[in-house]
Amino acid sequence: MNRRHFLHAGALATLAGSAHGMTMERKPLRFSAVGIASGLEKAAALKAAGAEFLTESTGRFLVPDQPDEAFGKNLAKLAESPLPVLACNSFIRPPHLRCVGKDATHDQVLEWAETCFRRLKQARGRFIVFGSSGSRELRDGFPKEQADEQFVALLKRMGPLAKEHGVTVVLEQLRADECNYINRIGEAAAIVRATDHPNVRMLADFYHMACMGDTPADLRQAMDVVVHLEIAEKEGRAAPGTHGQDFRPFFRVLREEGYDGTISIEGRWEIDTVGKAFEEIRQQAAEA
Repeated sequence: MNRRHFLHAGALATLAGSAHGMTMERKPLRFSAVGIASGLEKAAALKAAGAEFLTESTGRFLVPDQPDEAFGKNLAKLAESPLPVLACNSFIRPPHLRCVGKDATHDQVLEWAETCFRRLKQARGRFIVFGSSGSRELRDGFPKEQADEQFVALLKRMGPLAKEHGVTVVLEQLRADECNYINRIGEAAAIVRATDHPNVRMLADFYHMACMGDTPADLRQAMDVVVHLEIAEKEGRAAPGTHGQDFRPFFRVLREEGYDGTISIEGRWEIDTVGKAFEEIRQQAAEA
């Protein structure tokens, strides 16, 4: 073998070895915990099916419109629960609490939020999911640009409150059929970046993304602010594995971007199908 052929063969071997090393170093997607949106009363059955945490309802579990004694009863139930409550959704429900518009009530929203954050800390939870369609719906032709300014201003005040109690507000995009404001994942990411506070981040919800036509590329562009996930199939908002929806292209983005956080099923399900749903999530994650 002459010198040129020797060097060429050596280079090919080096490249092959590098490629092999890259393959060997590929890290699979693993979620730190897989949970489900449900009440405490189903915790035992859900744990048996594979759940590792619950996403509870703010109104039902944190009861921010009730005195501390009422919440204390829920804390007692949580102490007996085999599953922790990691997150609470349906954050702002009372119709008089408005985040945007001519009738915005930021001071009252923040009072509500402070109670929620304080109680979630007591429950050792981490995330407040900020969907809350009614509180942020644009009414009477209110301009989106002005709503953006209002919403960012509110979140800038909310972030320090969340930090004080060690929780994170995760903004959720909502499909257009549920709300007319912040419908795409990129819109939610832009609001979070403009807020610029570490305790105001983003939830990526695969159901809303599918309904709005968000792509894996759209998810990739938002990954700098995503810290939590929710998942359901587009058809019937069913649990994964019901109709065969393929989440692998999105899971591949999560793997490539180094996501190692939490994911929660949020949709329609039956106890006897939940185990299959968790298996489907883990299998598709492993194959992404």
